[in-house]
Amino acid sequence: MGTLNMLGLAKRIGARFLLTSTSEVYGDPLEHPQKETYWGNVNPIGVRSCYDEGKRTAETLAMDYHRGAGVEVRIARIFNTYGPRMCIDDGRVVSNFVAQALRKQPLTVYGDGKQTRSFQYVADLVDGLVALMEGDHVGPFNLGNPGEFTMLELAEVVKQTIDSSATVEFKPNTADDPHMRKPDITKAKELLNWEPKISLNEGLPRMVTDFQKRIDEETQRLLRII
Repeated sequence: MGTLNMLGLAKRIGARFLLTSTSEVYGDPLEHPQKETYWGNVNPIGVRSCYDEGKRTAETLAMDYHRGAGVEVRIARIFNTYGPRMCIDDGRVVSNFVAQALRKQPLTVYGDGKQTRSFQYVADLVDGLVALMEGDHVGPFNLGNPGEFTMLELAEVVKQTIDSSATVEFKPNTADDPHMRKPDITKAKELLNWEPKISLNEGLPRMVTDFQKRIDEETQRLLRII
């Protein structure tokens, strides 16, 4: 509904509209890596479907307004992104691992930890969104870092960055969790002249510094209350 309202506003005032869609439109993909031409493999009635199908519907609305009403739209399919100033307890895997390691808690891995994700640093994403909005191409465009990690590999990188003695705790996997996630960014390279520059090993310490500062501040506030 928010997308529909904003598309109506963009139509009325002649604005260019950016839709930040998601790699979740691909569902649990049968194509790897995922190209923008892939239509996806989504369970329409699963526990994750409200998000997956909500974003797919938003893309449909954007394209209908573009074709039917001449609205200038730009569609970005964003893959996992991390960086400073994220919510510490937002439930995303990088946030979870970093916060848990800093708090001396076990790192929670769901399932066997062999499912893969690709992680891009937030500054790379911003550069990609700016390039998309300043260009002439509607999209959709995959914006993500093709570097692919299993959850266990990500946990190991976090341990090496924060605390090598951190442990891993396994829990049952969530329903419809995608087994693989990796963007094909050929289209963004060719049409937007964009590709990510910051590796996980370079970007993660920047996020850790920010999280450490805020967790320390949180601890100090609690101690003052006590």
